[in-house]
Amino acid sequence: MERDAILIPGGGLLRDGHLPPWVCARFDLALAVYRDELLIPLSAGTTHKAPPLNEDGFPIFESIAGGRYLTLHGIPPDRILTENCSYDTIGNAFFSRLIHVDPLELRKILIITSRFHMQRTHITFNWVYGMPPSRCSLAFLEAPDEGIPPHDLQARMDREKKSVTRLNETVSRIHSLSELHRWLFTEHTAYGVHHRSGDDPGAAMATY
Repeated sequence: MERDAILIPGGGLLRDGHLPPWVCARFDLALAVYRDELLIPLSAGTTHKAPPLNEDGFPIFESIAGGRYLTLHGIPPDRILTENCSYDTIGNAFFSRLIHVDPLELRKILIITSRFHMQRTHITFNWVYGMPPSRCSLAFLEAPDEGIPPHDLQARMDREKKSVTRLNETVSRIHSLSELHRWLFTEHTAYGVHHRSGDDPGAAMATY
């Protein structure tokens, strides 16, 4: 299948700034199917914990860590675009579309994420990329939940179910990019002036 780009949502960083195993699995799958299309790692970080810092004290963005992983595995830097604005899956979809996909007129997109994250990713990207003017064809590929202990994985899957319920409520009332833009910057706690940390993920924290 000919593609214009592969998008890889962020999935957390270790304390040393490296990708955890389940995120490496996403990038390894992207590398396995890569055919010279653009590779676009997504995400600045998460609202659930502070980002790791580099040796100069600056935050390490998840997408930059992902981009460096790709270059270390032989991908030319000019085939990698990063998205450093988002802090959740809705932001992944919104900012990737506005920053890269629409301006570059990318049409055939593959999105790769972990099995535990796939249902929410599928709903979110079809929703955001389906808002008019909609010009993209989306496909999805599931990476294994590599390196997550069973207890932590179950906690994350339970949390994902609750997140999907909330997401479906949002999807049912927001139908355009302008409505989504207003909601993101006035109601969503990750992006508005009343920005605050996300709720405590509890036992699922190890997967962020």
